[in-house]
Amino acid sequence: MAKWRFVTNHALVLMQVAQHPRSTLREIALAVGITERAALSILRAMEEDEIISRKKEGRRNKYWVDFRALLEYPLGGPYSLAELVEALTEIGKQISTVQRAS
Repeated sequence: MAKWRFVTNHALVLMQVAQHPRSTLREIALAVGITERAALSILRAMEEDEIISRKKEGRRNKYWVDFRALLEYPLGGPYSLAELVEALTEIGKQISTVQRAS
């Protein structure tokens, strides 16, 4: 079994919110494979950093990603977000090629 994860829970929550903005806290937690408490903690941290916004719609919260804020957020490494996305896109293409060859 792998000893490390390629993508952090923060990134997985961000991806879930970007792809499914009407997700409930429970749905986000289930999609990521973490507890609701952990998902809430991540969402609150991202709200504080103004990367994710929340709006109450009836009894549910709607979350969405502020992509401008995300672009400005420091990644903690030598690559910009655009460079990271470009590299992951290339990795995805290579993986697709390998899968088709199998």
